[in-house]
Amino acid sequence: MTERKVSLIVSKGGLDDAYPALILGNAARQSGIEASIFFTFYGLDVITQSKVDHLHVNLVGNATSPMPTMVAGLPGMENLAARMMSKRMEDLDLPGPREMLEILEESGVDLYGCELAMKMFDRARDDLVPQVRDVITAGDFFDISEGAQIVFT
Repeated sequence: MTERKVSLIVSKGGLDDAYPALILGNAARQSGIEASIFFTFYGLDVITQSKVDHLHVNLVGNATSPMPTMVAGLPGMENLAARMMSKRMEDLDLPGPREMLEILEESGVDLYGCELAMKMFDRARDDLVPQVRDVITAGDFFDISEGAQIVFT
């Protein structure tokens, strides 16, 4: 029987953007599926030490947001939405992003930062949470993902 593999790509740094990959990675490991997550561009915020605890919710440009774009774009609305979402997640006993990264690493999910995005955003390896296995190129990601389903979240 062929081992199942999934590789997830996170390119956005909002709380609502990160959770699908974090939850899918966790569900994959619980199902015995090998998993890796590649954080690129603004997705680096999810694994950046100074940003992981302050992820916002993207309201502007979100077609399914219940808030009109004009209101969603007002200062502080993304932070308010993030606090509301965090509270709801807490009510549901969902771990926060930092704890999810710890759970993922402990369960065997490999977390990777994108080398090009690191250079673009002037980040160093020391800026990332300790759960990140390595900083790799897009080509490295494809090598690691050989035989895996690739999901862009």
